[in-house]
Amino acid sequence: MKPKPRTEVYSYYWKFAHERMQIFYNRMNGDKFPWTDDPILQQYKFCNAYRVCDRVSQYLVRNICYRENIDSEKDLLFQIVAFRIFSRIETWQELIVLLGHQPTLDDLKNDLFESALIQIRNTYGKLYTGAFILCANDAYGRRAKHLNHVSLLKDMFFNNNLYDRIKEARSLESIYRIIHEFPLMGDFMSYQIAIDINYSELVNFSENDFTQAGPGAQRGIAKVFADTRGMTATEVIMWMTEHQKEEFNRLGYPFEGLFGRPLHAIDCQNLFCEVDKYCRVAFPEVVSNRKRIKTKFRETSEPIDFFFPPKWELPIMQHGQTSIGSTHTV
Repeated sequence: MKPKPRTEVYSYYWKFAHERMQIFYNRMNGDKFPWTDDPILQQYKFCNAYRVCDRVSQYLVRNICYRENIDSEKDLLFQIVAFRIFSRIETWQELIVLLGHQPTLDDLKNDLFESALIQIRNTYGKLYTGAFILCANDAYGRRAKHLNHVSLLKDMFFNNNLYDRIKEARSLESIYRIIHEFPLMGDFMSYQIAIDINYSELVNFSENDFTQAGPGAQRGIAKVFADTRGMTATEVIMWMTEHQKEEFNRLGYPFEGLFGRPLHAIDCQNLFCEVDKYCRVAFPEVVSNRKRIKTKFRETSEPIDFFFPPKWELPIMQHGQTSIGSTHTV
């Protein structure tokens, strides 16, 4: 069964993926802005077609999951989870400066992690990214969001043996379910953390084993399809993942993927989010509760040295680092 598409918007889902990857490769080849003829893609900030290519995920993969001298697997898991909760590179870098090393479970236990967060918040006024809307209730009875998240991390690692449970997991979905059990861990954040853990060597599952549509993806699905014909959001995302090759070919949008790696479910989920944003300008008649794109594109000179999980065995890994000299920033 195939969901019933809104033809023009549906076609643009695949065109967007094609255009966004062309931008990626054009920048990698050293071409100058604008990298695309699409005026909307020139003007506004959009994520990459592949989640792993975005700046925050790249920082996580290179500087946490695969950095040299990892303290221990337990500390690594803590670092992955804690980093994604804040999803702000500057916060993590300040933590390293204040603690003198990557945050560890000992720092969490001895309240040095909490003290450092408080100092960063008092100095800079910001700890979190603006990209995610996190649960912000006082689930642990504390007076501030970041303090409740500190208590969440203690609950995960000291009261509920998160490391042992993750290592015993037998699927990507089971990792998601474990994370989702905890307060403050909603559907979307639990899925994002599961994907981050799966980037590392701690576990090794296919990203096509499971997916969870976030709010943006659900809005995108509603715009791309006039009728999902009873399919769940997860089933729609999996349909797109499974039929990508034939749809790219049918619509005439050449797509080589990420150095030969096809889109996976996490990427197709993210693309629905980005197409939802694109439609606010390109197809305003297809309405939702979001009416504009918040962030304009701004060029920055800070490069990204792209690094991907070695277990993916991408051809790029055989040719050393690859840099892009400018990227999307908020």
